[in-house]
Amino acid sequence: MKIGKKFSLGAPFGAMSLAGAAFAAETTAAAPQLEQEWDKVFPKSEKVEHKKVLFKNRYGITLAADMYIPKDSGGTKLPALAVCGPFGAVKEQSSGLYAQIMAERGFLTIAFDPSFTGESGGEPRYVASPDINTEDFSAAVDFLSVQDSVDPERIGVIGICGWGGMALNAAAMDTRIKATVASTMYDMSRVIANGYFDQMDADGRAELRRQLNAQRTEDYRNGSCALAGGLPDVRPAEPQFLVDYYDYYKTPRGYHKRSLNSNGGWNVTSALSFLNMPLLAYASEIRSAVLIVHGEKAHSRYFSEDAFKKLTGSNKELMIIPGANHTDLYDRLDKIPFDAIEAFFKKNL
Repeated sequence: MKIGKKFSLGAPFGAMSLAGAAFAAETTAAAPQLEQEWDKVFPKSEKVEHKKVLFKNRYGITLAADMYIPKDSGGTKLPALAVCGPFGAVKEQSSGLYAQIMAERGFLTIAFDPSFTGESGGEPRYVASPDINTEDFSAAVDFLSVQDSVDPERIGVIGICGWGGMALNAAAMDTRIKATVASTMYDMSRVIANGYFDQMDADGRAELRRQLNAQRTEDYRNGSCALAGGLPDVRPAEPQFLVDYYDYYKTPRGYHKRSLNSNGGWNVTSALSFLNMPLLAYASEIRSAVLIVHGEKAHSRYFSEDAFKKLTGSNKELMIIPGANHTDLYDRLDKIPFDAIEAFFKKNL
């Protein structure tokens, strides 16, 4: 029976393992109040205006987002982008950085917290769902489509890490999304169902389901949800990609108090729905433009390469960044190809 190596899935999900320390998150916890002070892990740009916004998804969950608006836009309707990710991060981390930089380049952007996380609503806290989190992207498109300063025919999305797969899933469903960038993407349903590097077999999945469902019973009995555990508090020696996650989420470079990966991680049972719901089932039917960006040295590179193989049409591109690892594309301005991303959206929006 192959279950695969047990890595801590706080990076990015608590690790295909139930070995993480159990933390309790009350199912009745409310989303935090919106923080009005600048609390991002990156400096504020003087080239854009920033404000907090709220909108609801199709399930009635209120999502919180940071909106970045180019200064001196001249009152014209702007192309717009919704940005989310990485998996277990918050909008004050990578997605906000991407959103702010793309606003500097002429796009109205929002970076949002997914349902059940960060400043967004939804209970219990710290749950992930392939359906609801794909819907979160479409809810962001709902919101952008009715803004007076947005051209509703020129809306795109950027998904980072695990939200790269969600972005592609949204693009397969939502025809209002005219262009999609997936950066350093994870296919979360694949990594949860198969383990890292596809090391888990059917027997391993059967055992994982048994453990997860036993945890459901325990959570119900306790009236609270056990968390999978985030990244270790001490920098690990290996594997290298876990070291890279630590260097982002657990250091001043990327630590944020609301980030799951910086703290206690996701609910253990979040993994259940991903086991049965492959995210990229209809990727071949995406007719809008797609740019997939990944690091040459990233452990996760195979997710992007295999996702790209599913895509059809002449408006799809895979860009491999020389020398970059997975987390380099979170915030390394010398690695993230913003010029290429800008050109892609200007061509396709």
